[in-house]
Amino acid sequence: MAYIPTLKKKYTEEVVPALKAKYNYKSVMQVPKLTKIVINQGVGAAVGDKKLIDNSLDEISRIAGQKAVATKSKKAISNFKLRENLPIGVRVTLRGERMFEFLERLMAVALPQVRDFKGINDKSFDGRGNYTLGITEHIIFPEIDIDKIARISGMDITFVTTANTDDEAHSLLKEIGLPFKKK
Repeated sequence: MAYIPTLKKKYTEEVVPALKAKYNYKSVMQVPKLTKIVINQGVGAAVGDKKLIDNSLDEISRIAGQKAVATKSKKAISNFKLRENLPIGVRVTLRGERMFEFLERLMAVALPQVRDFKGINDKSFDGRGNYTLGITEHIIFPEIDIDKIARISGMDITFVTTANTDDEAHSLLKEIGLPFKKK
């Protein structure tokens, strides 16, 4: 039998029926689902130091469990000493099993590491059913060895869903188990 992540099993057995009942969907195919998670880190200081991109690529790849790619600047901005096609960021897109495994690690291990953690903000929805979570310190992930990092940096984690409204997306992510702040 093939391995199925615990969170994926929870989604099919608990989340889908709960959302179907809450929004009166006629078919399980109407229930919103998480399609991908995009981890993005801007490394603006990489304009002066090329090693920072390599370090970020390695760290984000270790966090995601999948190889990250460098993002390049689209246009030149002289005030920032930025030229076109210069690597200035790192991103990785997770889908399927890896996405659910990363989400499980994020909720169970990484988020509880945040100092004075009271839940994540529920105001970062984009109006189309996607949610972006900003993390200020990447050292909350257990894959990062704090002794070997050059500098602490933040990242954005975007949850892309098939939900049509922010309310549906919020319900989906809450049912999956993301710890939103209590109102």
